Amino acid sequence: MLDNEIIDLFYERSEQAIVELSKKYGSVCRKVARNILNNELDAEECVNDSFLAAWNTIPPQKPDPMLTYICRIVRNLSMKKYHANTAIKRNSFYDAALDELEDCLGSSANVENELAAQDLTLLLDSFLDTLDKENRVMFVRRYWYADSIPDIAARFQISNNNVTVRLFRTREKLQIYLRKAGFEI
Repeated sequence: MLDNEIIDLFYERSEQAIVELSKKYGSVCRKVARNILNNELDAEECVNDSFLAAWNTIPPQKPDPMLTYICRIVRNLSMKKYHANTAIKRNSFYDAALDELEDCLGSSANVENELAAQDLTLLLDSFLDTLDKENRVMFVRRYWYADSIPDIAARFQISNNNVTVRLFRTREKLQIYLRKAGFEI
């Protein structure tokens, strides 16, 4: 079923919209949630909550593309759950990806003082535009979808070391790019 047909079902308030959304994007949503939470039950709960959130926001929203919209909801809910689960303990699987970016972005207080979150988003978007497609996809898979290094290596049919080196170099480029834009790290 096409995205606009699913959205039409949401606008008609048909429960079939959730069924079709789950059929089309459920596996992607579960993978995103599992990558962040590393827990099947929590991931499933976040996906279900995401479908409910889509039900509550469509209408008035008319997302285009639907995949990005639903993945963003899943990611945000999974991050909330992750932070709730790890308030006392650390989850090394996802913390590793976050720690890799820490040197580039600095503390959240720094970001708020130097640039508005929206400005940082625009800077990151323009930085990603400077990368070739393969490095951009690797960066987004690692730091947005929280894919593991072995998963990315398998996707591109390269070694884990190659992925690690390329991500390291991309983070270095990001650091330089942000400094040139006036963002202090």
